[in-house]
Amino acid sequence: MYRITGYIERDPETKLYVAVVPGIPGAHTQAETLDELQKNLKEVVELCLEEMNPESKKYLPEFVGIQQIEVEPLEVAT
Repeated sequence: MYRITGYIERDPETKLYVAVVPGIPGAHTQAETLDELQKNLKEVVELCLEEMNPESKKYLPEFVGIQQIEVEPLEVAT
């Protein structure tokens, strides 16, 4: 069994939740609710892993954590 971590954002334009799994090509999805997103993400990750060659599975990324930083906006020269 694999423990896979997805990165989730909410798109401000579409208001949809968007998820991506770094390190697994094609593992991304979107949904209107978090419950639906979790279902969709599980399905897409299972499909991606099914298609992935066994050697590549040895190198799946290990989730360590999320770090937020604050930065000052750059001033635009006019």
